[in-house]
Amino acid sequence: MNIEIRRSNRKTMTLEVTPDAKVIVRAPCRMPEATIRRFINEKSSWIEESLRKVTERQKERGEQAKLSMDDIRKLADQALEELPARAALYAEKIGVTYGRITIRNQKSRWGSCSAKGNLNFNCLLMLTPETVRDYVVVHELCHRKEMNHSARFWAEVEKILPDYRERRKWLKEHGGSIIESMPE
Repeated sequence: MNIEIRRSNRKTMTLEVTPDAKVIVRAPCRMPEATIRRFINEKSSWIEESLRKVTERQKERGEQAKLSMDDIRKLADQALEELPARAALYAEKIGVTYGRITIRNQKSRWGSCSAKGNLNFNCLLMLTPETVRDYVVVHELCHRKEMNHSARFWAEVEKILPDYRERRKWLKEHGGSIIESMPE
């Protein structure tokens, strides 16, 4: 099994199996190699199961049609019409403010919130159910209260969307195939 180790200025280790079946471990710069190897060994059954699911999905999809740049522009226009209104609605419910909203065409993120309060959303969100789009909007707005993924952050998300786990699960299960439809 080929595992890529990416070191960065972080405090924790994470493990990712990408839609194209790559295994990536993100680790702190000074983390000993032996600790990383132990982490990988402890997670080996999770890695194998994740790789099995990815392979299954790849077979199910076969050769999926790619979106054209025109499709991407149309999705971006739709997102620009819909997502700012959703952000305004939920910002009021959450009790936060935000800066500008930018719609992007990204391969790795559905949304983000900068330290200045600017929000970015992926135009491909328009290919997800409305409930999932709302989850991403609420997720990013809750970062205005908690700029992390702590228990307090998730409690803020849950106050607004008690079923956020199902919405998040949908994105994890189906998001990869949507991202893969982007033009090269």
